[in-house]
Amino acid sequence: MADKMTEHETKIREKLRDRKRIVVKIGSSSLHHMKTGELNLTKMERLVRELCELKNQGKDVILVSSGAIAVGRKTVNLNPKDSDIPLKQACAAIGQARLMMIYERLFAEYNHITAQILMTMHTMTETSSRHNAQNTFTKLLELGVIPVVNENDTVATHEVEDTFGDNDFLASVVAALTGADLLILLSDIDGMYTDDPHSNKDAKLIHLIEKLDGKYEEYAKPTTGTSIGTGGMNAKIHAAKVATASGADMIIANGKDVSVIHKIMEGRNYGTLFMADPDSEFHISDYVNARIEGRF
Repeated sequence: MADKMTEHETKIREKLRDRKRIVVKIGSSSLHHMKTGELNLTKMERLVRELCELKNQGKDVILVSSGAIAVGRKTVNLNPKDSDIPLKQACAAIGQARLMMIYERLFAEYNHITAQILMTMHTMTETSSRHNAQNTFTKLLELGVIPVVNENDTVATHEVEDTFGDNDFLASVVAALTGADLLILLSDIDGMYTDDPHSNKDAKLIHLIEKLDGKYEEYAKPTTGTSIGTGGMNAKIHAAKVATASGADMIIANGKDVSVIHKIMEGRNYGTLFMADPDSEFHISDYVNARIEGRF
């Protein structure tokens, strides 16, 4: 159940109804059954239905989906803890094809077309590659297609080796590249807390962050909670920096029930909302280079 809001918070949340271009990121831990590692097909179908409903309302929709490596591991019966990089890349190649096949079938059930886009950090650092990617997104959205994005883990080892946050950061980059006005990160936690709620029962959920400053970075924990996912709150803070500086609002919400998407779009008080804080000197490549060099 959503918490009650102040009048100020209500007005801010209601503005989310008018957002036109929405990027939704879902993590591996939200896509799989934790006990078996198998894909949660019921949840995937509900996710697709939520996204198609947004599309039917006339909004542009982009999905950033984790899960390829986990699907590949399960397909060839590997232990989730196996960390050999070539093995992970092979699993990504297997899993990406299977994952996209499922998404394509599910979206087709609701009469929507999808397209797969695989990106690397290099896509963003090279000017020509970045412009080509941007043009591809623009044309796909003009055609009414729903892009499904993931990292190209089969050729880019630094994304695979990254210990946390790769697709959170990717989603923020996609939001910036496409001029999205809202980024929704679906995770395995209700939002950002004043401390790790798994270890501190007194930690309190933060509903609204109007200005992202150092105080909130201290709250973030660079930990992951599962053997499947790679994201942590620290990674989501990095994503928030990119998204808000590019001019997009960002929300961290619990992906356990993907119907949270339409609840957010109705202006209800779910998750943590980071308000857009546009930077006139914002350049995606600056953040990507800083990330590659370990400065971000």
